[in-house]
Amino acid sequence: MPKIPRKIDELTVGQLSARSGAAVSALHFYEAKGLISSRRTAGNQRRYGRDTLRRVAFVRAAQRVGIPLATIREALAELPEERTPTRDDWARLSAKWRGELDERIRQLNRLRDHLVDCIGCGCLSLDSCVLSNPDDVFGENLAGSRLLAERPGDRRA
Repeated sequence: MPKIPRKIDELTVGQLSARSGAAVSALHFYEAKGLISSRRTAGNQRRYGRDTLRRVAFVRAAQRVGIPLATIREALAELPEERTPTRDDWARLSAKWRGELDERIRQLNRLRDHLVDCIGCGCLSLDSCVLSNPDDVFGENLAGSRLLAERPGDRRA
């Protein structure tokens, strides 16, 4: 991995890619989505501040645990510009996501525990079918393996 001398305050997209492990196309995508920013040189080349390395690391870590990009963007907007975020900055932001992540873990555990019971059964009115019909929502209104309500005149024999 190429070392960046301390005196260099800005990185090219290639340097940022090499240091962060993110593809150049991913960095362009992050920039288009407002997750990171760059300035343009006279030759229209992107230059990123060194603090962008931490921001990219944060984006990638948040994505790995399933945090939506819009939520990540909101969190990054709370960070100070032109300085590398501190451990306290990250702790404050990630604490907001803990409840959401805990709920996802509960949902995934529930799905795992019931996977054998109802996968592929085709009946969406079973109380235990947490994959296709959590909390038996379809069973209250429909019977059988229909995901969409029937339209008038759409009766089948």
